[in-house]
Amino acid sequence: MGHLLIPTEHLVGFITAVLIKAGLTQEDAAVITDSLIFADLRGIASHGVVRLTSYLERVEKGVMDLNPAMPFVRDYPASALLDAKNGFGQLAGVRAMDKTIEKARACGIGAVAVRNSNHFGVAAFFAMRALQKQMIGVALTNASPGIAPFRAKAALVGTNPIAIAIPAAREKPVVLDMASSVVARGKIRLAQLAGKRIPLDWALDANGKPTDDPTAALKGTMAAIAGPKGSGLSLMIDLLTGVLTGSSLTGDVRNITDTSGPCQTGHLFLAIDPSKFGDVDEFLRDVDQVVRRIKALESVDGGPIYLPGELELLLETQRRAEGIPLDAETQASLASVAERYGVPVLTANA
Repeated sequence: MGHLLIPTEHLVGFITAVLIKAGLTQEDAAVITDSLIFADLRGIASHGVVRLTSYLERVEKGVMDLNPAMPFVRDYPASALLDAKNGFGQLAGVRAMDKTIEKARACGIGAVAVRNSNHFGVAAFFAMRALQKQMIGVALTNASPGIAPFRAKAALVGTNPIAIAIPAAREKPVVLDMASSVVARGKIRLAQLAGKRIPLDWALDANGKPTDDPTAALKGTMAAIAGPKGSGLSLMIDLLTGVLTGSSLTGDVRNITDTSGPCQTGHLFLAIDPSKFGDVDEFLRDVDQVVRRIKALESVDGGPIYLPGELELLLETQRRAEGIPLDAETQASLASVAERYGVPVLTANA
């Protein structure tokens, strides 16, 4: 069984059907499906449909709730706190980001934090919701220990990502989405499943030495971007998401594959309304000018210069036309899910 190209609409239908069979409403299933498809379309396979099995396993084992209420336990003009009640991170994230945008429209800036959540997928999925309203969006989340604090041997802080999405007028939006580690831990899991080695600069083994063995890497720590700068950034994100929200202390978040209890993940979402700082159309045109100024620079190899988020958007366009590739391991995992939930096995034709 090799790679299979699945039309986007077929994968959407499969994921949605499984989630509804699992007990989610059509509306909630659509949110989670959109998040997973968003990741796969943009080439972030570690956060795409491959995560479906882990989400369902957490629900099946009773360590993640399917349909909690997710109330706003604090709500002020420019800020709020949502309690995800151990539900899907995507559902909490969309609810919180949309509230953030509402507050930014009223106050110029909005900040909504989330406690007691779970893995929410790709951070840009939430930050980019602000683009629809010509706003700037920011999304942060903590994660299970994966990076060692500077000069420490053991992992304590997560690969905690940050995403910032900035709208433009005619040019593509500028979207930065990055982990605090050199790569997301999910990429190492994918390499392990595929029996492949990893680059030496991706991770460290349990003794703090670079390794190309994904199994040793998963027992060790992820390499932080730029050494102490990356581990410091991760710590700050953890303090802003886990500690600020009262969700968890640094080092207490459980991995998505750890079914011994709730993940205790925290998120923070920000939105900025440029119209409250000046003329929004002028701002958008100025962003365009910056993009064009960068594009006009001479490249190191004569090829095109790409801005943050541009390669992902180009790949999304390609995959919407050609289909989403699934490797053999993911196909087998989804076949097992299909059998358990009584839905047709996913193929390229149905």
